[in-house]
Amino acid sequence: MQTYYYLLASQKFLIEEEPLQEVFDERHRYYKENQKEVDFWFIKQPAFLDAPEMAQIKAQCPQPCAAIVSTNQQFIQWFKLRLEHVLMGSFSAPSATIADPLASVATVA
Repeated sequence: MQTYYYLLASQKFLIEEEPLQEVFDERHRYYKENQKEVDFWFIKQPAFLDAPEMAQIKAQCPQPCAAIVSTNQQFIQWFKLRLEHVLMGSFSAPSATIADPLASVATVA
């Protein structure tokens, strides 16, 4: 079992109002140069929020939501200092209620 740390906010905020792509591109470049495995992901409509223990968190976040998820707690804490209007937390997976920590809930347009 692994601990995953997350920042959660509305998709609109994370995609349109924050220049996340630039940060992600720089981080990917750094990891590649240092031969490090990527330990962070951007997930639209994260499925982990459907776990019963996440109901209170899900209720606090505007929908549709998105998450930045990482196994690196310091990375998430650094991002939290950079962003406003985000929820921060953690969960362990895989578990009985969270089979795939990086899964997205399929949405129909």
